[in-house]
Amino acid sequence: MSDTALRAMMQSDRASASLGMVVERDEPGVAVVSMRVREDMTNGFAITHGGFVFALADTAFAIACNEDERVTVAAGADITFLKSTTAGQTLTATAVRRTVSGRTGIYDVTVADEAGDTVAEFRGRSLTTNRPV
Repeated sequence: MSDTALRAMMQSDRASASLGMVVERDEPGVAVVSMRVREDMTNGFAITHGGFVFALADTAFAIACNEDERVTVAAGADITFLKSTTAGQTLTATAVRRTVSGRTGIYDVTVADEAGDTVAEFRGRSLTTNRPV
């Protein structure tokens, strides 16, 4: 997705940009974001630090849950790590809306490596505010 096609939310997201995240898909309730793991994203065991995997999943979640003209934020999230990765690998987070009821929503995000193996499963809970985008 070109920079001009990115929503204002992502054009202003310096954290995701600094991590090299690329928005592959942005549709209401669905988002796909990829990130190449760099050496400075690894921990003392030379595997991808879980915080970076969480950040990737959280970014996909944020895109998927901001579906209309109101700002939607995270009310909570949890992640289960299933497989380690290393520098040089590309991770892809796919976020999908599960349900929205009133101002709250639940979104599931699967993070996979370039072979398609699941690295982590993330569940985000959203809260839609009255604040306009």
